[in-house]
Amino acid sequence: MRGLFLCTTDSLMLWAGGMKGETSAANPPVSLATAVAVVVASMVGTGVFTSLGFQVRDVSAGFPILVLWVLGGLVSLCGAFCYAELVAMMPRSGGEYHLLSSALHPMAGFLAGWVSITAGFAAPMAAAGVVFGTYMADLFPELGIGVRWYGLALLLLVAGVQLLSLQFVERFQVGFTVMKLGLIGIFVLGALWMGANRWELLLPKSGEGGYYVSQPYAIALVYVMYAYTGWNGAVYVAGEMADVKRQLPRALMMGTLGVMVLYVGLNAVFLMSAPWSVLEGKPEVALVAARSIFGAWGGNGMGGIIAFGLVAHMSAMLFAGTRVLRVIGEDVWFMRWMNRRNPAGAPWLAVVVLAGTVLVLMMSGTFEQLLLYIQGLLLMSSMLCVVAVPWLRWRSPGMERPFKVPLYPLPPLVFVGVTGWMLWALVGERPVESAWGLLTLVVGAGLYALKKMKG
Repeated sequence: MRGLFLCTTDSLMLWAGGMKGETSAANPPVSLATAVAVVVASMVGTGVFTSLGFQVRDVSAGFPILVLWVLGGLVSLCGAFCYAELVAMMPRSGGEYHLLSSALHPMAGFLAGWVSITAGFAAPMAAAGVVFGTYMADLFPELGIGVRWYGLALLLLVAGVQLLSLQFVERFQVGFTVMKLGLIGIFVLGALWMGANRWELLLPKSGEGGYYVSQPYAIALVYVMYAYTGWNGAVYVAGEMADVKRQLPRALMMGTLGVMVLYVGLNAVFLMSAPWSVLEGKPEVALVAARSIFGAWGGNGMGGIIAFGLVAHMSAMLFAGTRVLRVIGEDVWFMRWMNRRNPAGAPWLAVVVLAGTVLVLMMSGTFEQLLLYIQGLLLMSSMLCVVAVPWLRWRSPGMERPFKVPLYPLPPLVFVGVTGWMLWALVGERPVESAWGLLTLVVGAGLYALKKMKG
């Protein structure tokens, strides 16, 4: 999963070896502030406001749940270090599609790009639409509007924005992101002031050690990693950054660390303030917690904050997703039309295709099914990118590395180990969603074979 403050610069040479970048005078490069905003907006979406309800169902202890959120942030940071090394070596937009095509094999890159389009962008946007509709239907039951109709309205709004000029999109994205974070901060402070603040629920207790090695704990971590999806957001616009070798690592690390602090604080407030029996299994966990803290009026206000914040989240995902489609269109003969632009410079066909895919997914599954389907595929794709770091260090040791993973080889080992543990648990506990993921890969392999037919 990506954003948009623009800065003026004369630097157009972004690729290693002097290859031409993707910016021009008409499309100025993306700044560090924009890249950080894209990372934050990509992450702070549906996950942090929904996944706690599924965690308390299997892990009924406050401290282990908070450990999950810290662990998710550290694993994401390990992944961000690895991505930063790869993109600094091979700067271009396109995310995993570009990285794996260059580092491992074109087929690996194509499948990763296919996964990015379906599970990386379309499915999270569909989940965001479902959550947006759930909250709006709860806030305005008297209107009688269905959940998915609200989601459709949000999708049409952000798709319309993405068809406008890049300058307008960047102001829209960064403005909504800043306001969203401010409103969340106000909620946390208000909850600490007015809530029950049962700190004892967050302290470690004897007998909780078994949680950390259990299969349900691994599944609970899958939900947490869904909330962190987007930690790699800036790589999707790397080719549009003025100084990618310096700015991209900073954007990934600043965004990930900031969101980790926000997530731990927000979930601590939820756990202290709301009855766990009421939270269990519900996607609208933030609304339930807010009503427990502030009453019906305050709960409705929280629902409004979440709905407001999902505008920035879906906009960031659509912006980054269309860039992946555009880059694939530059390389794949039957997708070249994805690079067509309207008079404002927006890749309008890519916007239409991605929005249409989101609509299909939004109408076809529940939130939890979409979430688990998303994570299985994204975890595999991210793990391959992290594996590419030691692979390239062994295969091409003399290649220039403007940024190197700190504490190497610990970050890739941590990321691969934890991700493998989650995938193993996911296949065993959720075979249906895992089968959806396998079918997605089979379809992607068929498309790659079609690509190879004409070279």
